[in-house]
Amino acid sequence: MARSNHPFTSANLYLFSTCFHILLLLQYFPGKAVSESIVRYLPGFGLLPFELETGYVSVDDTNGVELFYYFIKSENDPIKDPLIFRFAGGPGCSGLTTMMIQFGPLAFRKVEYNGSLPTLVLRPDSWTKVSNIVFLDAPVGTGFSYSRSLQGSPGSDTNSAKHSHTFIRRWLVGHPEFLSNPLYLAGDSYSGMVVPLIVQEISDGIEAGDKPLINLKGYLLGNPVTDRNLEMNSLIPFSYGMGILSLELFESAKQHCGGDYINVDPSNVQCKKDLEAVTECIEGLESEYILDRKCPRIDEKQKEIISDRRLLRENTSNIIGSPPSDPRLRCRKYDHLLLYYWTNDDRVQTALNVRKGIIHDWIRCNRNLDYLPDVEISTGYHLYLSKKRYRSLIFR
Repeated sequence: MARSNHPFTSANLYLFSTCFHILLLLQYFPGKAVSESIVRYLPGFGLLPFELETGYVSVDDTNGVELFYYFIKSENDPIKDPLIFRFAGGPGCSGLTTMMIQFGPLAFRKVEYNGSLPTLVLRPDSWTKVSNIVFLDAPVGTGFSYSRSLQGSPGSDTNSAKHSHTFIRRWLVGHPEFLSNPLYLAGDSYSGMVVPLIVQEISDGIEAGDKPLINLKGYLLGNPVTDRNLEMNSLIPFSYGMGILSLELFESAKQHCGGDYINVDPSNVQCKKDLEAVTECIEGLESEYILDRKCPRIDEKQKEIISDRRLLRENTSNIIGSPPSDPRLRCRKYDHLLLYYWTNDDRVQTALNVRKGIIHDWIRCNRNLDYLPDVEISTGYHLYLSKKRYRSLIFR
């Protein structure tokens, strides 16, 4: 049989289609919106047995807002496995929290800090075993994300959702090989307020015919904030139900505060008195795990901790011992301290390809973020997305 000389073989057609698709996408996002680098080695571990990419995506060209990300390919089948965009809580907590402490392929070796660089081990139950994950520093001012102008710094739930939506679209333009992967968003804690907004933004964009077309399937939320007032007001009934508060104190607070323990009238002296008594009962407890011992919040000691670490490295006479306010090893969140030391090491930031001279001291959760929480309740977004038949998994 004669060999075909037709120029459009199946291989050529595929190449032509791919190039045409990329050119089509570029007309929607002209210029270099994504800056990425491959990371093959991490201090504290060595050569990586998985594929890690870090970079910046511009989400506000006018104000120069750049969001930093960490992308890890699936160790199973990157071409077919789901693509997950993972958001941390806060607002203002870095994607490194979820990547290094919860779901990523590396974890800190939990040994007492001695002034040297913390070391890492492989996590056997990483989500990257079966999925591609983009861990994101959002909103602006979180982790290594930044704005070139003051106008780009103020954030809000709705503004964060718009920036994150832009991030996802522009990231996919820079990574067109993942456009066909099933796409999910995931988050926990405060991101439970923002992730449903982002999913709705993407859904509305799909219906409007926005390019690139996103293969959105659903979202996952762990222990999400959903209704701030309801959840904060539930603290006192929960404390009573767990036996932390006496019946007498619980009934008194309920009567004098009218069930609203957040928006308290300054002239309501008896309500304030009851709430002070409640605070005395619960202040010695770990709020997230009430059966754990109380550990210091590391974020509040951030600058002192980093300063102490640098002194340890620079002054060999002080190498023995540990910095002040160092939580004891058995604290559940001891790895938060190790994460601070590790991430603020110049060698680590160089390996992660972080831009120099922008973020002076990396903070796991930025408590001074210029941020307006402008969404009170997210249940309406869940209902909307459920009617659109998107899959959702809400877990504690």
